Amino acid sequence: ALSDPSADVAGWREVGEDVLRACGPQERLLEACLTLAWSRGKPPRCEPVDLAAIAGEALRAQGPSGHESVVALEPAWTSGDPDLLERLAVNLVSNAIRHNVVAGRIELTTRVESGHPVLSVANTGPIVPAAELRRLFQPFQRLDPNPRTASDGIGLGLAIVEAIAAAHGALVTARTRAGGGLEIDV
Repeated sequence: ALSDPSADVAGWREVGEDVLRACGPQERLLEACLTLAWSRGKPPRCEPVDLAAIAGEALRAQGPSGHESVVALEPAWTSGDPDLLERLAVNLVSNAIRHNVVAGRIELTTRVESGHPVLSVANTGPIVPAAELRRLFQPFQRLDPNPRTASDGIGLGLAIVEAIAAAHGALVTARTRAGGGLEIDV
């Protein structure tokens, strides 16, 4: 359009729409990097939060996308930054959906174990080699290093989950599942 001296409004509109589409993935990357940076260290806010409410909303917002959902949300109160804890739950749920098999299963639970709140997310995704599990929590690491589309993710989701958990004094444990997929507890 810049080199076309007779470019019209429709041509410029098309260019503008192309630029907006191209900026989407960069915006998501910047947002993820900023969230990762902000979540390192002490949470900026600390207030009572029910992990069950946050997890339930994360699943509703993402939608199960044709996957079977098994949900058992018991009240699991903690103290922390509600925005960061929401991001933690959204990242876990969206990963469970995105990295699943067609018509797979998502399990979402909250509970209290030995006085500690626990959020657990599991799926029936592809088989994850146990040796690769720790690497998935490093920034920009993915099981499939060649994403086909921007919706496949950029490899920051689990790094953000771990940073948010650490900022709240929580531990993240991840286990591979024999038939495929992961189970992650925070």
